[in-house]
Amino acid sequence: MLSSVPFEIPAYLLDRVRNLETVRMAVAGADHPVALESARQAARSGLIDPVLVGDAEAIQAIAREAEWDISGYQLVDAAGEDKAPAAAVALARSGEVATLMKGHVHTDALMKAVVNRDAGLRTGRRLSHVFHMTVPNSERVLLITDGAVNVAPDTATKIDIINNAVQLSHALGNTKPHVAMLSGTESVINAMPSSVDAAEVVRRANSGEVTGAVIDGPFAFDNAVSPEAALLKGIDSPVAGNADVLVVPNIETGNGLFKMMVYFMSGLAAGVVMGAKVPIVLTSRADPPEARFAAAAIAALAAADDV
Repeated sequence: MLSSVPFEIPAYLLDRVRNLETVRMAVAGADHPVALESARQAARSGLIDPVLVGDAEAIQAIAREAEWDISGYQLVDAAGEDKAPAAAVALARSGEVATLMKGHVHTDALMKAVVNRDAGLRTGRRLSHVFHMTVPNSERVLLITDGAVNVAPDTATKIDIINNAVQLSHALGNTKPHVAMLSGTESVINAMPSSVDAAEVVRRANSGEVTGAVIDGPFAFDNAVSPEAALLKGIDSPVAGNADVLVVPNIETGNGLFKMMVYFMSGLAAGVVMGAKVPIVLTSRADPPEARFAAAAIAALAAADDV
């Protein structure tokens, strides 16, 4: 870590979930100490009613070691990279749970089960990942999308990415999010294809393919988040300097951006996949407990908003 400032769960998020009804969440691959601890923290807060999916004997042994009584929770014995994701997805598909959490399974294995055409959780919208980013001592929230699922999204996919992020913004209480299409410039130039694509996405979004948000671009990063930079550049847009959602041109940009915020600024990165029938918490082994809890809270809010 290049920042020694402790991670911090944003106060507004804690306020929003304080009176939220408990949400049933399937943990795919709960047979690992980190995954089970994530479930325990969210369950003890009253945020989730976890359904623990994985090797039942291993889950029980880990729970005993952690001195957590799990006798009151549903346990689904489905061990392995194929069975655990499939069982968790089946619970969501049947309506038995309202959200999913990735536990000790690979992301590819979980997403394969989610997008299965016959037994998955597809909707008419492309799935996309959203990082909910906050930094200590600041009330500002940035949603960065997509830095984990769509590698090189085309124009149509970016429309879905925006709609997913707008839906999540609404669930978090932002009824009119400002969405910035990122590129390396604020001008549309053929030599930078991402700027051309951003302009086309803005045109389509503002023609009615996205509602409930203000969308503009292309923007270089500074012009999207800094009012001073936007003013110096003479950019006249309600989104300039005031972005709530940053739509990146490709997965490399999103991945690098969120990790820079984490390691340089102690940014809290809470990752959720939207666009499926239920919101999905995507955790990483490197995630701190605060990020895991925040992601569970965000998914719970998204699930409650979708009821």
